[in-house]
Amino acid sequence: MKEEEKLLNFEAKLQYIFNDISLLKTALTHKSYAYEGVSKAKKKYNERIEFLGDAILEHIISDLLYNHKPEFSEGDMTKIRASIVCEKSLTKAMQRIEGQNYLYLGKCEKSSNGRFKDAILADAFEAVIGAIYLDAGFEITQNIVLRLLDKEIKMALSGNNSNIDYKTKLQEILQKNGTVKIEYILVEESGPEHDKTFKVDLLFNNNKIGEGVGKNKKQAEQQAAKYAYERRK
Repeated sequence: MKEEEKLLNFEAKLQYIFNDISLLKTALTHKSYAYEGVSKAKKKYNERIEFLGDAILEHIISDLLYNHKPEFSEGDMTKIRASIVCEKSLTKAMQRIEGQNYLYLGKCEKSSNGRFKDAILADAFEAVIGAIYLDAGFEITQNIVLRLLDKEIKMALSGNNSNIDYKTKLQEILQKNGTVKIEYILVEESGPEHDKTFKVDLLFNNNKIGEGVGKNKKQAEQQAAKYAYERRK
């Protein structure tokens, strides 16, 4: 499939046509692809635009929850938002629009089934949202996000969301006796630039209670929280 056709097909899946199609290509480009070849320094990849998309997603879902039910407490909204914008939810949303078929991956990620990895798919979804925001502004992005995440939103609001946010669950347990200090400390970052592994320590009132490893910091933090949660529940 030619690149232009590939991007046009994905626009059809998104039900959105870009004014600047290069934004979409950047959003779908993993750093493993950008770091290949002689001209790697000139290739853009999706980490910066993913950072923006992550913030836009949280803003949109926070706004939805705030206006959905006035009786929702801050804790309620935090818990529900986390279940909607977690890695598993974003991966499912990306898979529904067959996003895994449109990613630009390097040979190493292709050979290790990178297009099926939750971390890569969720990050790409956030990057696509960031790209739409840059291309069209907040209102159109909001409408697209609410459509793409409609299933996750309905499940979360009904209380039937099966995605577990261990960071939030652990925080609820630890804060039962008042204010506490919970920190996730990045202690190690290893591997080549396109395929890093992150190790995180979880501290509770300055004492280590868990550790986690993942392909990004979010994943490592969830693993550390899961470790601690399952030993305290």
